[in-house]
Amino acid sequence: MTGGLGAAAAHRFDPSILREYDVRGVVGQTLSVADARALGRAFGTRVRRAGGASVCIGYDGRHSSPEIEAAVVEGIAACGLEAIRIGLGPTPMLYFAVLTLEADGGIMITGSHNPPDYNGFKMMLGKASFFGEDIQDLGRIAAAGDYETGAGGAREQSVFDDYVSRLVKDFEGGPRNLKVAWDAGNGAAGDVMAAIVKRLPGEHILLNEVIDGTFPAHHPDPTVPENLEQLKAVVLEQACDFGIAFDGDGDRIGAIDEKGRILWGDQLVILYGRDILTRQPGATIIADVKTSQVLFDELTRAGGVPVMWKTGHSLIKAKMAETGAILGGEVSGHIFFADRYFGFDDAPYAAIRLIELMSRASESMAAFRDSLPPVVNTPEIRFPCPEERKRPAIEEVRERLLSENAEVNEIDGVRVRTPDGWWLLRASNTQDVLVARCESSNAEGLKRLISELKGRIAAIGLPLPDDPSFS
Repeated sequence: MTGGLGAAAAHRFDPSILREYDVRGVVGQTLSVADARALGRAFGTRVRRAGGASVCIGYDGRHSSPEIEAAVVEGIAACGLEAIRIGLGPTPMLYFAVLTLEADGGIMITGSHNPPDYNGFKMMLGKASFFGEDIQDLGRIAAAGDYETGAGGAREQSVFDDYVSRLVKDFEGGPRNLKVAWDAGNGAAGDVMAAIVKRLPGEHILLNEVIDGTFPAHHPDPTVPENLEQLKAVVLEQACDFGIAFDGDGDRIGAIDEKGRILWGDQLVILYGRDILTRQPGATIIADVKTSQVLFDELTRAGGVPVMWKTGHSLIKAKMAETGAILGGEVSGHIFFADRYFGFDDAPYAAIRLIELMSRASESMAAFRDSLPPVVNTPEIRFPCPEERKRPAIEEVRERLLSENAEVNEIDGVRVRTPDGWWLLRASNTQDVLVARCESSNAEGLKRLISELKGRIAAIGLPLPDDPSFS
């Protein structure tokens, strides 16, 4: 039955926590246990109205996660659903649980790679990601107190062993015996990482595998070079073939070659894609709009069909399902395998595929990296822009570019190609910022691209980013 609790059940979320891909806030400030309970009720209502009966719930290693998980379970059960509590682990283990237990939805309690005082929720409805307007709908349901009610319940069911077994199930190693360093960053993938290396050949060195939501060693975000310094040092000191790093909830991967250099997510997609295309020529591969042009050129050369799409793990997964793509990836390290796997972003699985691939490869990871056409680029530059100004600003830039007949890709913001390379300006879906990036084949070209982008930003009256790479 619907409703029945009236205004007393109504709940208003801080609007800042209802984001494009997930729900995320600062515990005790913008996110509370009451929010968690209301979110469970609102999401459970959506599951009930879709004809569902059960929701899997997992949580990461943050100190606030167990209490938040318990509140979500209460909310789910109050809707007349069964809450299946899978316990502590990485986000991809929650996705795995939803699919293999044939649940009707899933909620992962995680702050991802954010600081320890953050937490939040990533969700699935059925087998699909739950994002965008669906997340805003949770706010409307809660504000109206428009909940389904019923006598639900909860049970605990670990999927840890089944998940680890599935990760290593299809491993097909080659003749090279590898020495690999791993860094879980004290994140939620630590226990899984320790379990899978026991089932893999070669020598493995584990760093920060103990789950600790205060992240005592370093922040668990492999896109930030300083967070990879410990791994880099071990790779060099121990003469490892390469190093692997995970983010806080285990859905993003980072890599270090044997020379201590970072391989970004789009470079890993080239490595994976070339290998897959030897078996599935002509396959579609999705990459986000921040990706290097090198990926599109190299995968086309390898016989693939690379497709540029919007940034965001939920958006990439949806596009893969729509197009039948076998691989997807983002610069940020979300890698999605539909080849021999489920199609969701799973960093431990991506790590196993990397070991499998490199154990069969005739060249080292550094040799692969050096084989790619050289480019110079800025990092992802993020600079403040009021929420209400973000999208109008991008639209102003777009209109000017189109009036000048510039070569513009409008999939996600504006990505502009020039003889020097390309530059990107887009609105973040998760913060009050604009995001910029430039790439060229040489330093002089990069300077010209940066100069052009600065001019575009100044022309619409916005302050220029205060970033040394944008000088």
